[in-house]
Amino acid sequence: MAKRRKVAVPSEDDLNQIEERFRRETSTRSGMAPISQISADAALASSPLDVESRAANAKLQADSDALQTLRSEGRELLAIPLDQIDPRAMIRDRTLINADEMKELKDSIEAHGMRLPIEVFRRETTADNAAPFGLLSGFRRYNAVRELASQNDDPKWQKITAIERDPEALGGAITAMVEENEIRSNLSHFERGRIAVVAAQQGVFANTEEGVNKLFAVASKAKRSKIRAFALIFEELGDLLIYPEALKERDGLRLANALRNGSEADLRDVLSRGTFENAEHEWDALEAVIEAQETKSRKDPARGGRPTGFAAKPSWQGDTRVLSSGVTLRHARDSNGHMIRIGGKALDKDLIESAIEHLAYLLEKPDD
Repeated sequence: MAKRRKVAVPSEDDLNQIEERFRRETSTRSGMAPISQISADAALASSPLDVESRAANAKLQADSDALQTLRSEGRELLAIPLDQIDPRAMIRDRTLINADEMKELKDSIEAHGMRLPIEVFRRETTADNAAPFGLLSGFRRYNAVRELASQNDDPKWQKITAIERDPEALGGAITAMVEENEIRSNLSHFERGRIAVVAAQQGVFANTEEGVNKLFAVASKAKRSKIRAFALIFEELGDLLIYPEALKERDGLRLANALRNGSEADLRDVLSRGTFENAEHEWDALEAVIEAQETKSRKDPARGGRPTGFAAKPSWQGDTRVLSSGVTLRHARDSNGHMIRIGGKALDKDLIESAIEHLAYLLEKPDD
């Protein structure tokens, strides 16, 4: 059986010796808890900031947050060198720039600065074009600043104020460009039709019809009908016309009707053979073909398609007007306005659209 060890109670001297040895083997601050020790060391290692410094840091953080918000919302103003922007990165809706208007704009920017930034979108750079940005809107402002840069050594004209946009698709970018130009400087009828056709040809829209409807979604049906007429002119004659932007609204609609009624070959022939000094001479040549086609349509009103003249010798049956083509027109009126009911076997979609177009430019105030 193991012998039990007798435990002796330490004396006061023994306790004093143990305590002295403990003090020598531990830090002078060993009585502090570990977390307190770490906090104390960190406080000693850092220098406390005064009130002004803490306020400045808070302002910097607030400014940084505000900048991130502006950037995420597409409202950050950038100063971009002109050579980093490609003005032809996307198809343009405007084909002509009025020289007097450009001079006025350039003089205004030179005197007062550019008050409205241009809009750009980021693009992939290639070997052919290293510009990281494409011009979205502000084509005239960009060109005005570029002219100032070529005429002045002042470095301020080497950059231009811009906002970077991130359009979801090219169709959105083109729509934004059209809307900007429609608001600030109305496009010509031909320019409106042209941009819809080119956008469709480049695959932005399924066809010209969709291009017109999406690019000019806020326009009235009558206006979109006119744009489709000028789109047809661009599709069929755009490569031969010298002064297409000079076409007036009524003249353009007559030309589009002539194209729909089969006069394309004759119109292309007269344009390819003619040498025209100005827009009036070009229109005189076109009008000769158009009048011949309109005369033919008046002599044969039942030929279908989109007629340009009224049928001869209409008759009345009560309150209904009966045309020689068999089409009937009946007028009625209620509290909401006038109504015209059109009937007859000769009707088709093209004929109704033609009638709507004709009514549109009769009832709507001409732009010219």
